[in-house]
Amino acid sequence: MRMRTLDTAEPQFEARFAELTAPATAFDRDIERQVEAIIEDVRQRGDAALLEYTSRFDRVSVTSVAQLEIGASERRAAWDALAPEGRAALQAAADRIRSFHQRQLGGEWRFTEPDGTELGQRVAPLERVGLYVPGGKAAYPSSVLMNAIPAGVAGVGEIVMVAPTPDGVRNAWVLAAAHLAGISRVFALGGAQAVAALAYGTATIPRVDKIVGPGNAYVAAAKRRVFGVVGIDMIAGPSEILVICDGTTDPDWIAMDLFSQAEHDELAQAILLTPQPEFIAAVQASIARLLPQMPRARIIEASLAARGALIRVRDLEEACALADRVAPEHLEISTEDPQRWAARIRHAGAIFLGRYSSEALGDYCAGPNHVLPTGGTARFSSPLGVTDFQKRTSLISVSAAGAASLGAVAAALALAEELPAHARSAQLRWQK
Repeated sequence: MRMRTLDTAEPQFEARFAELTAPATAFDRDIERQVEAIIEDVRQRGDAALLEYTSRFDRVSVTSVAQLEIGASERRAAWDALAPEGRAALQAAADRIRSFHQRQLGGEWRFTEPDGTELGQRVAPLERVGLYVPGGKAAYPSSVLMNAIPAGVAGVGEIVMVAPTPDGVRNAWVLAAAHLAGISRVFALGGAQAVAALAYGTATIPRVDKIVGPGNAYVAAAKRRVFGVVGIDMIAGPSEILVICDGTTDPDWIAMDLFSQAEHDELAQAILLTPQPEFIAAVQASIARLLPQMPRARIIEASLAARGALIRVRDLEEACALADRVAPEHLEISTEDPQRWAARIRHAGAIFLGRYSSEALGDYCAGPNHVLPTGGTARFSSPLGVTDFQKRTSLISVSAAGAASLGAVAAALALAEELPAHARSAQLRWQK
């Protein structure tokens, strides 16, 4: 195949670029209606509804939801059953993820003003978090590590994981990762019904404070629906990669980096920005040669044809400006002196610096979280981290002198807002 090519010097570039980078939305009104009905059913009937939906969607029939819980001994057995190199890979990734996220701890502070008033901030972990792990077309032990380890580092008391097991097939890698990450409880449940159970609780599934983890359109719709009853991490869209290259990296490396995101699904996006037209030709040649070798070639080709592009820019300054407009989930800067160009970037979920920093390393084992904002939301959102599993409480200890000075200010503002009880509450202390 040949990917589409754009050139910023073309008169029609802006229109074509806008069409290319328009967010791919998974919003479907029929899905929304189905999800709303499922959530309300689980809210009303609890375990009985979960049993019906698990039988219908996962083809697993049991008589109680308790039979869907995957105990710690089974998770430990899955870990023990992995080949030594498999355990070593999971352990190395977990160690790096934990080390990175431990550096995010902190945030408590307190100070005293001259009149004796004390102000501060207390940071506490959430009590219980729900983790959704996909289990349909593919299994993702890396998602278990990336979501559960920061929660554990934050000090979350209990992590409840749900993962669908179509036809009752349980993935050993996912269970081994759950064991390694120290997850408290695991249930063989999936779909909107699992999200509803976590949000509202049932006789068997405990209610959580926040739900994290990726899923299909039904899971995304369910998370959107229960937000406000519980917290959520984000509504994830299709995966994205944008590569800025000066034209001196091996074109096979760049082609494979584009493939690495395109293989997720047909809506994923892969874009290359380079000032070198001959490099675009070289990458096109690499794509044509390497694509037939890929097991997921059909998905890659569909993704690159629908939402991929090789774009010639005037220079690397223009490449950085375009990248900021896209605000990609993953941004690779494959150039000499990548730090120089990274300094010009304001919006990206994660930035990979230099020719050896492939996005795939970030997905699995570099250490920083792979749960990243998509669809341009990196303009205002951040990667998942320890702070997503903490809540902050303000501390206010006003002295008698502070009550007088602050009380007068509060009373004046309260009266301006026509809230006299507020004003009187402040006045009573300093007038006395």
